[in-house]
Amino acid sequence: MKAFYVPLPIVAAALKPFYRLALNPRFSFRTQRMILEAGAPLQTLPHGTVAQKLTLAGRRAERVTVGATERDTAILYLHGGAYTIGSINTHRSLAAHLARESASAVYVLDYRLAPENPYPAGLDDAVAAFRELVRVHGLTPDRIAIAGDSAGGGLTVATARRLVDDGTSPAALGLISPWVDPGARDAPKDRDLVVNTGWSYSSADAYLGAGDPLDQGFAPLLGNLDGLPPIVMHVGTDEVLYAQITAFADKLRLSGAELEHVEYKKLWHVAHLQASILREAAEAVQHMGAYLGRKVRASTNDASQIVLTEPAASDIA
Repeated sequence: MKAFYVPLPIVAAALKPFYRLALNPRFSFRTQRMILEAGAPLQTLPHGTVAQKLTLAGRRAERVTVGATERDTAILYLHGGAYTIGSINTHRSLAAHLARESASAVYVLDYRLAPENPYPAGLDDAVAAFRELVRVHGLTPDRIAIAGDSAGGGLTVATARRLVDDGTSPAALGLISPWVDPGARDAPKDRDLVVNTGWSYSSADAYLGAGDPLDQGFAPLLGNLDGLPPIVMHVGTDEVLYAQITAFADKLRLSGAELEHVEYKKLWHVAHLQASILREAAEAVQHMGAYLGRKVRASTNDASQIVLTEPAASDIA
């Protein structure tokens, strides 16, 4: 049975007022979280989804599978939300679609959020969660990818950096519009369909706390990118973060990283969240999931650099 998709202009028109409300910088982070949670059930799960509650490194998490529940490959998923909002609930649907497309178990981590827990709390949680997947859950690092969107994408890079520096490398990284320099204040415009700089800048300040904005764990764009695992990265060309992500892609290429970089002319910031209702979003998740699925099953990786436009449309059931 084929999925029922809503036309892109209708989805965009419905999301615009929702995000303007939810990401209103005049609201407290607690209120923002409540609004975002209220909208989470609109993002449905693929048939056959199983979400198992567990803990990773002392934090709540969910192991999400679609179809077969026994999986020997995994993706550690770090949700977006500017390090101040977002949760397992808001990203369960995206995680499930990624689990289906990668044929892997996706572990969604409830890492600590700011301002209650500023940097490096979330990074510490993510690194510890990856290590526990290896130590306790019987997975080898080359069978685990790390993925994330927006702030979670930046956290994915920071997590990989620390793991690689400690002698452990994930199989691959999946980055959806990664926020790789939260301290930057040079955005070329103040909003897109989802993000506004008033909200993102205040969230970045809350996340940094008393930290150093040049710390590569906070701002991976400013740090060393040598030796990172293969990366698939998606971004919309109309996003506030587009210039920052393009600069990050350029720096990754200079570092010699294997990079598959896809730019979407029609999709907004982390449109992948709407994979259950938007064909174009489902196709983007399909592309990322297929890439990560290949990497967690590969024994060797060839170093290459690929720049793509949008993948060809496909019929997604």
